[in-house]
Amino acid sequence: THILEKDISCPYCGEMIGVIIEALDDSQEYIEDCQVCCRPIVFHIEVTLDGTLSIIVHSENETY
Repeated sequence: THILEKDISCPYCGEMIGVIIEALDDSQEYIEDCQVCCRPIVFHIEVTLDGTLSIIVHSENETY
């Protein structure tokens, strides 16, 4: 498990917010509310074979 802090831009209000991401050893998706506008941000976390994390955020109504 990796824990890292990342700044992301909210897909709704555009504010930069700091989030703490706990990455497991496989891909995952979860929802966390924006600290500014309180709307649900979907986090999609991919772990590549070399252990690099790829973090994609999108709004709840966007299809990924």
